[in-house]
Amino acid sequence: MATINDNYLKLKAGYLFPEIARRVSAFAADHPDAPIIKLGIGDVTEPLPAACRDAIIEATKEMGDRSTFKGYGPEQGYLWLRDKIAQQDFQSRGCEIDASEIFISDGSKCDCGNILDIFGNDNKIAVTDPVYPVYVDTNVMAGNTGEFQEGRYKGLVYLPITAENNFTAEIPREKVDLIYLCFPNNPTGATATKEHLKAWVDYAQQHGSLILFDAAYEAFISDPDLPHSIYEIEGAKDCAIEFRSFSKNAGFTGTRCAFTVVPQNLMGKAQDGSAVKIWQLWNRRQCTKFNGVSYIVQRGAEAVYSQAGQAQIKELVSFYLENAKIIREQLTAAGIAVYGGINAPYVWVKTADGLSSWDFFDKLLFNCNVVGTPGSGFGAAGEGYFRISAFNSRDNVNEAMKRITEKFTA
Repeated sequence: MATINDNYLKLKAGYLFPEIARRVSAFAADHPDAPIIKLGIGDVTEPLPAACRDAIIEATKEMGDRSTFKGYGPEQGYLWLRDKIAQQDFQSRGCEIDASEIFISDGSKCDCGNILDIFGNDNKIAVTDPVYPVYVDTNVMAGNTGEFQEGRYKGLVYLPITAENNFTAEIPREKVDLIYLCFPNNPTGATATKEHLKAWVDYAQQHGSLILFDAAYEAFISDPDLPHSIYEIEGAKDCAIEFRSFSKNAGFTGTRCAFTVVPQNLMGKAQDGSAVKIWQLWNRRQCTKFNGVSYIVQRGAEAVYSQAGQAQIKELVSFYLENAKIIREQLTAAGIAVYGGINAPYVWVKTADGLSSWDFFDKLLFNCNVVGTPGSGFGAAGEGYFRISAFNSRDNVNEAMKRITEKFTA
């Protein structure tokens, strides 16, 4: 009998979102006529931008002609897409990122987990709490943690972000090696100022730490004073990897395209103490384990950077931000404390009546037929909170808020 990776046995019974799906399915089976509205998982609902659709159709036609057919592409992604990303997402903001430092992938979720392939098991790892579960669970799978006790895994350094500290990730007093940061934050919707990120970059440079910066929601930043990339901070190229995605800004959740930025001068340390280029390791990993994103999808992603594409994704982002505004204002009017939802598509809700996160989930499901995400599923510090996603149709958002405010009006 083959042995297994026992680290998987340390994982909690079910990943957060499958557990939500299980509960909703059970409720729907018992209440087949219930008009359920799902504002839990951060999946988009609006169609792909027309510019992306047109590009995908044209690329598909190319695949039907021998003279323009494409087989295996470069594992790093096609240069014409990486060039546009480097120019429009980074160089236009004063970030000295070259196309060679960009790796196209099929999702930031994948990259956030796969990046652990190139790091050792003796790193001290810091995560915010609450936290996107993928950061924690992939470290459990990789053997970087101890057992799960009292809502946390031994071996990880947890950095609480709550209303008491204005949802700001505090700099650890101890030395850590890998630091996961996500801004705009999932799940709280909090943002980070340039001054705050500068403090993290200074810490990383002082301690030889590496920041894993998830910027999947940067397109939702409307405040001109907030940074969209950690590379807007001086010194970040020496201590940070950044993850980006087309999932939320261009609706690619089902199309799958993202990218990771690994600066050429970023260094790690081998067991013998010698310095090693992290770019070299990630490139080797991708060439071995990844065959690249399809030509068709990459052409669709390239269209995001066209004049029409830029206008269309701006409309998409504005649509979801308006949803977030409706959620935030309606719940506030009902006497419920809310956070986020201004430069982010998530509204972080303080549960009413002192209910636990899962009890609040059940109350919304059974009384309002509305699905959200229990804050405790994002970590111990998320207990007593609840995430509501702005990714849905306007009619569903309005109806969901009508149901909730009728039940919870103060």
